[in-house]
Amino acid sequence: MRKVYHRIVQIAGNVITVEAENIGYGHLAEVTSARGTSLAQVIRLVDNKVFLQVFAGSRGISTGDEVRFLGSPMQVSSSKNLLGRIFTGGGIPRDGRPEVKDDMIEIAGPSVNPSKRIIPKNMIRTGIPMIDVFNSLVESQKLPIFSIAGEPYNQLLARVAMQAEVDVIILGGMGLKYDDYLFFKNTLDEHGALSRSVLFVHTASDPVVECLLVPDMALAVAENYALEGKKVLVLLTDMTNYADAMKEIAITMEQIPSNRGYPGDLYSQLAARYEKAVDFDSAGSITILAVTTMPGDDVTHPVPDNTGYITEGQFYLKNGRIEPFGSLSRLKQQVNDTTRSDHRAIMDTMIRFYADFLETKEKQSMGFQMSSWDEKLLKYGVLFETRMMDLSVNIPLEDALDLGWETLAECFDKTESGIKHDLLEEYWPKN
Repeated sequence: MRKVYHRIVQIAGNVITVEAENIGYGHLAEVTSARGTSLAQVIRLVDNKVFLQVFAGSRGISTGDEVRFLGSPMQVSSSKNLLGRIFTGGGIPRDGRPEVKDDMIEIAGPSVNPSKRIIPKNMIRTGIPMIDVFNSLVESQKLPIFSIAGEPYNQLLARVAMQAEVDVIILGGMGLKYDDYLFFKNTLDEHGALSRSVLFVHTASDPVVECLLVPDMALAVAENYALEGKKVLVLLTDMTNYADAMKEIAITMEQIPSNRGYPGDLYSQLAARYEKAVDFDSAGSITILAVTTMPGDDVTHPVPDNTGYITEGQFYLKNGRIEPFGSLSRLKQQVNDTTRSDHRAIMDTMIRFYADFLETKEKQSMGFQMSSWDEKLLKYGVLFETRMMDLSVNIPLEDALDLGWETLAECFDKTESGIKHDLLEEYWPKN
């Protein structure tokens, strides 16, 4: 029988404080007031003072209300019955169907022991040329999508969810507009991907503490599925909203702020989530693709800046396209040599010519006279942006490589490509 506390010593925003003993960090509590019973979570311990974030907000709670600690952290079901389901950040069904309470597991556990990990070696195909050809996504990789507000990063995540060659998709939405939530739900449902997906969605109108629970819930479920041998892809949007939720709670608790008001443990909190990416020895894998919006398109903002030290590269989404310069998958060399013999050559050659195209385009804008070589580069650049960079392009890797050869042949002579002779003989279009 858990002890009931009848005195709340402080109410600050949505954080209440009680004096209690033998309480664990992250444990849950029930707060009973005139409005009913609300769930709260322990977010700070100072001596015998326990600070709790009330999920539904502190409105209607008075200092004489009851607080009962449940003796355990937040838990989520890891049942196969989660597939096709949509939940709130607090784990409550958002789709109007019954709760799932079997196979409960704790969230926010430690990352996997390195001795249980293996070196990543398998590519995840997405059908997006700018990913598959130029910055391949690798199983167990952790990659952010750096973007600004207004870019189609949610549409990109939905494309990946529909087309990625994985067993399970877990989507964690943080601070989503309701329209974005409906977009994910309807898109996955219409394309038949919802049946292999689990959605944890926190909207902008939901309690802020639920935003902090979303990644932990998504990754706890992902880890359990991966241990059962599943290839799991976790899609998170938006980690900047997650960091802002951390900042909001830290300000409420009057913590000493760090850079731009964010808490001093921002790096550790982000790393604890990203390091859940793993390829298990003799089991499945967890791959993380997470949106990080950059306020003011500032990559030195604390959230993208800290993220860059944790992850294995990044995708830059700009002007509705994945930019080839700035985007990087540090693990692509693990898989590029195992896809097709011309993969590395096409990737390097097309990016080199595109860089030359941008220089030529700048010369053209300044009124310089164009040479015949410049004209070839201008033609190539337009084709490259249309055939490779446009996010509406949806073709398998092998077709994308063939299209790359066709594009080179349309713009340049064989001898101008700089590609090895044996590859030219095998892949250069005959007509």
